[in-house]
Amino acid sequence: MTLEESVNTLKHHESFGAFINNVHQLREEAINELNSAPTEQIQQISGKILAYDEVLRMSNFEEIRRRFSDTLGI
Repeated sequence: MTLEESVNTLKHHESFGAFINNVHQLREEAINELNSAPTEQIQQISGKILAYDEVLRMSNFEEIRRRFSDTLGI
């Protein structure tokens, strides 16, 4: 099974929607960290943001958000 097939299967499950929503929240927290981060930590935080972005992109977060917006409050 490819990664795309796996994600297509998982995105129908509410628990995966909750997981992806948590990834989105972690991304937002990391973005907020940038405001007060010392210069030497900016690259590390930016790397985390890019990783979160990639997971959200692969899982098609916007579609999952629409699908589970009522049940998960996202």
